[in-house]
Amino acid sequence: MFTNRTRLFIGTIFFLSLMLLAYRHLYEFAFFAFLLIILLAWDYIRQGTLVVAARYFHHKDYEKAERTLHEILNPKWLSKNRRGYYEFLMGGVCLQKQDFEDAERHYEVAAQYPLRSVNDHVAALVHVANIAVRQGNFEKAKAYIELTDKHKDNINAKMRDIIQRLRDEIKTH
Repeated sequence: MFTNRTRLFIGTIFFLSLMLLAYRHLYEFAFFAFLLIILLAWDYIRQGTLVVAARYFHHKDYEKAERTLHEILNPKWLSKNRRGYYEFLMGGVCLQKQDFEDAERHYEVAAQYPLRSVNDHVAALVHVANIAVRQGNFEKAKAYIELTDKHKDNINAKMRDIIQRLRDEIKTH
């Protein structure tokens, strides 16, 4: 929910509060400040800077979104729900940079985690299929398109249209 800079600022305030409260022998309040520091660190490890990166991504500021995503120390430490969204956003950033290999890799990982909605999950699968079609790997594209079949009742019409166009393109090859 915060950038690293904001977390550092808030953590510094909590630490200074901790020192001042311990100096004044207010140990209960000092312990509370210590718990807030731990909570802030735990939130960084499990949540990262995804909320800020998502805001940049949805405003189509991909450079800031990528920079904010790179602030995450280790994406493998993110919570299960956040890891999928991290990979989804990173795949979108790589796609905008036309780095199709990295985008494909990130979308493949994103499809293995729960995402915000069924449409996001299907979008990750469709992106992998679309990249595979562009690279001439039609067997892989067909496999990923078939994975979208189990969600066909829960996706919107635009996504169904994209899936149908990909199927038609796979059939022509």
